[in-house]
Amino acid sequence: MINLSKDNLVSIRTTGLIKPAEAIFSLPEKVLQFGTGVLLRGLPDYFIDKANRQGLFNGRVVLVKSTESGDAGAFDRQDGLYTLCIRGIEEGKKVEENIICSAISRVMSARDQWEEILQLAHRPEMQIIISNTTEVGIQLVEDDIRRRPPVSFPGKLLGFLYERWQAFGGSAESGMVIVPTELIVDNGKKLAGIVKELAQISQLPADFILWMEQHCRFCSSLVDRIVPGKPDAASLKQLEHDLGYTDELLSISEVYRLWAIEGNEKVRAVLSFAAADPGVVIAPDIEIYRELKLRLLNGTHTLSCGLAVLAGFGTVKNAMDDPAFAAFVSHLMLKEIAPSIPYQLPIEEAREFGLRVLDRFRNPNLQHQWMSITMQYSLKMKSRVIPVLLEHYKHHDGPPPHLALGFAAYLLFMRADKKEGWDEEVTRALQDESLWGADLTRLPGFADGVREQLDILMNKGAATALAKVSTQKSSL
Repeated sequence: MINLSKDNLVSIRTTGLIKPAEAIFSLPEKVLQFGTGVLLRGLPDYFIDKANRQGLFNGRVVLVKSTESGDAGAFDRQDGLYTLCIRGIEEGKKVEENIICSAISRVMSARDQWEEILQLAHRPEMQIIISNTTEVGIQLVEDDIRRRPPVSFPGKLLGFLYERWQAFGGSAESGMVIVPTELIVDNGKKLAGIVKELAQISQLPADFILWMEQHCRFCSSLVDRIVPGKPDAASLKQLEHDLGYTDELLSISEVYRLWAIEGNEKVRAVLSFAAADPGVVIAPDIEIYRELKLRLLNGTHTLSCGLAVLAGFGTVKNAMDDPAFAAFVSHLMLKEIAPSIPYQLPIEEAREFGLRVLDRFRNPNLQHQWMSITMQYSLKMKSRVIPVLLEHYKHHDGPPPHLALGFAAYLLFMRADKKEGWDEEVTRALQDESLWGADLTRLPGFADGVREQLDILMNKGAATALAKVSTQKSSL
């Protein structure tokens, strides 16, 4: 079987496979990307590849490998090509799509090729920087940008921007758009603050700092796509057999994709690849997308995970195959959480987002373990669920039954001794203002609702609790 590479593309004739045209390989390098992981390949690089095929962006991506871990050799052997196998459910229909992505031109090592990387700052067409260095990457550490290379990601970024400022004499046109995708709130603002502070510590010229502030745009962004990466050995073997070639970088991705970027029309003009797919959203305020994801996807996960484990389900897909559990999740998300998101937004927009989330939950190609979702359970309950509960009580004078069942399952899951003293335990747990930021016993009927659901869970089991809560749908 042949290996994936530019020279072998002509020999790959698999029906339905999306392949790059020859002209794509001569497009200029317009993006510098810190990070080589599957999320970047499955989201930003996917969008850029799609835009290139539509003739909308016409630029390629240079990856910077910043750490010593991992092997970038596969990118070299495959000329930057990789296969993205998109699998899932969209609007209730099964989706299967195989794409040979060609957005990546090459991978460069920060340790061994820093001077060459700095030379990219001299290219006028190099206008975009993307990063995913994990949340640890966006931190201020003691660094020297004159090192070759600097130690930290902000240090490397500052070094590159300083090189560009010098190369173009601080012109307005040479400013860059920087889009971090690290999973922290306001990632763009935080990165901008760190880079500015590092510039001041390094005693760089005031004119350079002013250029960064006026002509470089640090855009906060939110990424949302599950990209598990390389499939298990058996699945990979079958996929390569079906495709007709081997691929060291082959990855699986869900259908759903969202890259919300905080920016104006000038940012949109530079990030012209956004026009290729509705999954890229450029807006002055992206908080609505953060709220939708946090409440409808993450909040539903949090309220369902303990109950799912108690009911004996291993994965999200297993649970969604059960009609009673699927009905619980759907009602919880669309009827209780969606109307109570603590953010001003049209209810129809929340429900449309929720329906897409339900498609994601039903994806047969994702093995999302419920036990992994229970990690940091209390913290997730506080940040994702309690604001929804408090908002609910601004509009209703009784408890949301599905949320109460999810909370009862959380209490039962978290307690090692599941036999005695539950009445007092529930009261103490709900009154813990240091944990929740509010005394939840003051919410009319909520404590009684939780106790009732807990009693059913303990004495009759999760299946009975799910069946009974379905009869309470009309109470709201």
